[in-house]
Amino acid sequence: MTANPSEAVSVPLCARLDQVSKLFGSFAALRQVSVDLEPGRCYVLIGENGAGKSTLLRILAGLLRPSFGTVKVFGGLEPHDARARIGYMSHAPMLYDELTAQENLRYFASLYPGRPCLTPSEALRQVGLDPELTRTFGQYSQGMRQRTSLARVLLPVPELLLLDEPFSNMDVESAHQMVELLAGFRQGNRTIVITTHQRELAAPIADWVLALRAGRVASFEPGFPTL
Repeated sequence: MTANPSEAVSVPLCARLDQVSKLFGSFAALRQVSVDLEPGRCYVLIGENGAGKSTLLRILAGLLRPSFGTVKVFGGLEPHDARARIGYMSHAPMLYDELTAQENLRYFASLYPGRPCLTPSEALRQVGLDPELTRTFGQYSQGMRQRTSLARVLLPVPELLLLDEPFSNMDVESAHQMVELLAGFRQGNRTIVITTHQRELAAPIADWVLALRAGRVASFEPGFPTL
């Protein structure tokens, strides 16, 4: 099944997946997925565990290569060659519990030599955290941990933002605050792709909802943004 909402109107694409399949041994995690992603849109991936959501995100992030098919980002680049322009937030926070948020982000900023980045303070303020907090990351609440993880992703000012279960283990208030933050980022012409089991939380910013079933595109339908 092909899911290309941009075909009706000619617009520059942020990413295009064409007949993408991913095999792990004899198991097909993705099966002939074709999707176009437009700039400034938010795409919400839904589906049962094992449907292929995280695999699709990791392929877009350049962390996995498809077994078959092609993936192009930003007008024809391989995702692996555009990693600095792609922000990927996984299930794991990828931050050090014994360091403060500032110390964590200072370290990760050093991994982008030659690329203009936000300062740690700027990134933390963008996600609504006080950059002067002296508590270590290990002492943060789940909502604060998710915000700090998002700040890490925002450091290199990515054009494509990939978030794997960003509302995981968050209370409802924190999740709603995260949605408000993401709404602002989308208005900055970033493309956002979110995987979630909590469709109702992402509904306010969903331009398109992509449902995967057993590695295939089951449906690709407009969302209903309300923010």
